[in-house]
Amino acid sequence: MNDIVLKTERLVKRFGGITATDHVSLNVTRGARHALIGPNGAGKTTLINLMTGVLDPTEGRITLEGQDVTRLAPHQRVRRGLVRTFQINQLFNGMTPLETLAMVVSQHRGAGARWWQALGQDRAVAERCDQLLEQFHLTDVMHQRTEHLAYGKRRLLEIGIALACEPRVLLLDEPVAGVPAGEREELLHTVAALPEDVSVLLIEHDMDLVFDFARRITVLVNGAVLTEGTPEEIADDPQVKAVYLGHGEAASHV
Repeated sequence: MNDIVLKTERLVKRFGGITATDHVSLNVTRGARHALIGPNGAGKTTLINLMTGVLDPTEGRITLEGQDVTRLAPHQRVRRGLVRTFQINQLFNGMTPLETLAMVVSQHRGAGARWWQALGQDRAVAERCDQLLEQFHLTDVMHQRTEHLAYGKRRLLEIGIALACEPRVLLLDEPVAGVPAGEREELLHTVAALPEDVSVLLIEHDMDLVFDFARRITVLVNGAVLTEGTPEEIADDPQVKAVYLGHGEAASHV
């Protein structure tokens, strides 16, 4: 069995004369808790956009479970199990968490526009929604319109939607960005408790979350991989310390 579920091989993305990603090779292993970090402008967002099909690479290759997905559209990658929270964070303000999850679960299982019927008549859909609502601490707000949810709950719903797509690889794009301090703990616990069979690549500026969550960390600087290793190795790496020197919160960990 191949333990690498998501692989980028020498990915390059150029915008005119600017090289945003410079021959980036990255392996995400089965069951990974992998973090991608780097200062602003390092190329993290471009790399994730390449992985998910939002951008086409200038050079290089992307494989998902051994299959070349370099030219597949974003929705085709989702169907194959590569899901990103950012792709689906445009929540339906007029819908409740229960309605939103029922729609996503039903669509993923092929019910499509018949999701209302599926929620009422398909026990498996209803049970899956109940599981997700409980897992993401949304049961108490399941009937509230999304526009009225606290921001932390909205972020939890976004991750719940991603998991409803049954990902093999989940790209968590700054899950705690903008979440008030009082709502962060619930979100952090939920991220930590994600299923072990889902390989997670976390893109995050919050170094507390990165070092608590990750078992492997890749550092991106100026579009290229500076180094990769365990959290302990990254914290002790003099190159990483130099990059983050004066970069506030990150510097305190390295």
